[in-house]
Amino acid sequence: MNLNARSAYLLAAGLCLWAVPLLKAQSQSDPSSVVATVSGHPLTLADLQHKEGGKLLQAEYQYYLNERKVLEELIDNQLLADEARRRDISLDELLTTVVYKDVKDPTEDQLEVYYEGLDTQEPYQAVRADVLEHIRELRRTKARAAFVENLRKQANINVLLMPPAVDLNLANVYTRGSVNAPVVFVEFADYECPYCQRVDPQIQQLRKDYGDKIAIVYKDFPLPMHRSAEKAAEAARCAGAQGKFWEYHDTLFASRELEVSALKQQARALKLDGDQFDKCLDSGSEAAAVKKDLEEGKALGLTGTPSFFVNGHFFSGVIDYGTLKDMVNQQLNLAVATHASNQISRK
Repeated sequence: MNLNARSAYLLAAGLCLWAVPLLKAQSQSDPSSVVATVSGHPLTLADLQHKEGGKLLQAEYQYYLNERKVLEELIDNQLLADEARRRDISLDELLTTVVYKDVKDPTEDQLEVYYEGLDTQEPYQAVRADVLEHIRELRRTKARAAFVENLRKQANINVLLMPPAVDLNLANVYTRGSVNAPVVFVEFADYECPYCQRVDPQIQQLRKDYGDKIAIVYKDFPLPMHRSAEKAAEAARCAGAQGKFWEYHDTLFASRELEVSALKQQARALKLDGDQFDKCLDSGSEAAAVKKDLEEGKALGLTGTPSFFVNGHFFSGVIDYGTLKDMVNQQLNLAVATHASNQISRK
């Protein structure tokens, strides 16, 4: 990034960082405060948040992701500063003599190979210096990341910044574990969604790792482009009517066989009453329950699957197991801190 472009970027970022806190400050003010009037009728912040909150959730989540990215960079910088202080050297010395000490310049052959992959008409010698510096920077960045990752493993880091939260309807839901567990993990998913299928074993692993500290709740959000998803959701609920929702749920994600004939065959494999199951599935008696979950998800502003809520805090996208654990651990740490605070206040 050249100097002018960098200056423009910093200016734009500064304006955003100046403006967004004003919006967030307003969102955290008195719910009864009036945000608009229509022909003399007041609309309050509570109206905005409770009636149209779903339309704001994705925007708030994107802001959270940006905040989190900046926070992670701040944590990295703090770790490096602390390490330099521990070694009684400057940060520049730490980077130069420790972090980058094994970083080697590319060979001439490597520079030429990299140049051949560039979309440029300039001769090699004209861009050689820029290519050399670019590769140096890439290698330094990689070395810095590895060094910081090691510092993170040794440090005690507790991130308190949380994603936006909403109130969820947890009445009459299918739950693994007690809804009174310190952490309630809610998933809106689609049985035909490839990523839902891949992430399901990780969610089951959470249950194994955290035991009675976590409750898993499943909600249906069949996407319109998945033609078998809605009937599969009904089938799981038909199995639930016979007391085997979770066994059937696990079977669907494992087998990925969602045609109606396969749905009925899998019910029989689980020793369900086949006639009762077929009648439930063919009649569409569980369609309204599936639609209720779907409408709740739409009202929350969900657009894809899987979407997660950990104690009401929203997150979505490509999630790995480490991220899932981080979200659960954050809520457990909060529960411990809240309990300790309550104990102190009682004394």
